Amino acid sequence: MPHSAPADTLDARLHTELAALEQTGNTRTLRTVRPDGLHLWHQGKRYLNLSTNDYLGLTATPYAQLPLTDYWQQTFGTEATTPYPHGNPASRLMTGNSPEYTILEDELASLFPGKEALVLSCGYMVNSGLMPALTTPDDLILADKLVHASIIEGLHHSPAPFRRFRHNDLNHLETLLKSAKPGQTVWVIVESIYSMDGDLAPLRDILTLRERYPFRLYIDEAHSFGVRGPHGAGHCAELGIADQVDLIVCTFGKALAGAGACVLCSPLMRRYLINRMRPLIFSTALPPCTLQWDAIVVHEMRTATLASRGYPSLATLRQQLADHITRLSGLTSLSPTSQIIPLPAGSNERALAIARHGLEQGLWLTAIRHPTVPQGSARIRLSLNAGLTTEHISTIAAICNNPG
Repeated sequence: MPHSAPADTLDARLHTELAALEQTGNTRTLRTVRPDGLHLWHQGKRYLNLSTNDYLGLTATPYAQLPLTDYWQQTFGTEATTPYPHGNPASRLMTGNSPEYTILEDELASLFPGKEALVLSCGYMVNSGLMPALTTPDDLILADKLVHASIIEGLHHSPAPFRRFRHNDLNHLETLLKSAKPGQTVWVIVESIYSMDGDLAPLRDILTLRERYPFRLYIDEAHSFGVRGPHGAGHCAELGIADQVDLIVCTFGKALAGAGACVLCSPLMRRYLINRMRPLIFSTALPPCTLQWDAIVVHEMRTATLASRGYPSLATLRQQLADHITRLSGLTSLSPTSQIIPLPAGSNERALAIARHGLEQGLWLTAIRHPTVPQGSARIRLSLNAGLTTEHISTIAAICNNPG
């Protein structure tokens, strides 16, 4: 019987690897912070939060104090309310599929005619589970070089071979499409807005390629859902192409300030995923109170019923965010296409120095370092949100123009 390595050998390796991370400025630590609307508190100091994905600024609006139960019962009725709102202690396929799931999935489907929604506990679970469930060894997956780590996780667990094409490089994508075998099922995977650079995928041009090379299209809308398009349905809806996309992934932990995620797909594909998608089958359901919040925000995206009660409409918040992007563009040499603004730093050490400079000025900046991004491309990832003021945008512009 083989012997396991002694504990001190393992500990020595861990110490060595952590020391190497520290030398290259790659050590990650968990810092306790207390959110406070547009700000957060850390070690007794208050900072303007420029790292949040709360793109609509909902946590700094009256929505944060919305009487959840009253709204829910008035809108969806008491029969759709679970008496114990803080837990669904089973998987959806056992006893965790509470009525709130049906309400939320129906609300989501209303934004995407012809598609059905399947909700999971987070975007990582959705992206890591789709390709393993839907592909076979005979298929081929082509993914943009910069797709999210959760998608890459799914590729590594998929039975199908995968290849990566250079970021937003349609010529490279076409070359790979030409390599597909006749009759082979091919998946192309991109994000509508990329999480680190904030740039957009050339979705219409990708669909033009499909006129010559048949493939299935899978788009992660994590950073555009709630922010762009009619009712905030995302960039695909903004371009009028949602009906041409096979899989649309939307997350609720960013612009919706909630938790969870979903995939929008055909009814047939949804039924198949329920039977084959491991992160759905083998995970505990979301608590009803979380599902209620998500459904309420999606309902407000479509209806704006709270506007008559003094709440800002989500359309108004989306416009405020768009105005901030335009204003920042006018105050800097940047040309942002989304609410995600990368400030190039190069080295990990330089990125950390810029983040420290921001903290000194009361700004919470996050350094994004290798290996999250390629070597030599460390940056500060600024996130704009609708709740910022024109004064805040001027302060951000000064940081962009002179990172320190």
